[in-house]
Amino acid sequence: MSAKRYIPQTVSRSRMYEVIRAPLITEKTTNGSEHSQVTFKVAADATKPEIKQAIEGLFKVKVKAVNTATVKGKSKVFRGRPGVRSDWKKAIVSLVEGHKIDVTTGL
Repeated sequence: MSAKRYIPQTVSRSRMYEVIRAPLITEKTTNGSEHSQVTFKVAADATKPEIKQAIEGLFKVKVKAVNTATVKGKSKVFRGRPGVRSDWKKAIVSLVEGHKIDVTTGL
């Protein structure tokens, strides 16, 4: 039985902007920046290879690894009515030594 090999597709510039939604600035992600990690809010349908290509294409850096997590929406009550916030996806991007992204500046 042969294993199917993934052949990466190139991501268009407009898709790169759709995949990367916003940087996450929290106390925990700031601690990750000491280890060459940057955290982004990404599209729910984004894959790890897409995220890697988008980061490398938009920020001109080299990505070592991409870890993703789907954050489940919280249950909330608004004016006495229950509701649920939307689920969203975050990506923790590890950069190669010597590369860094300054998230305080725009693209």
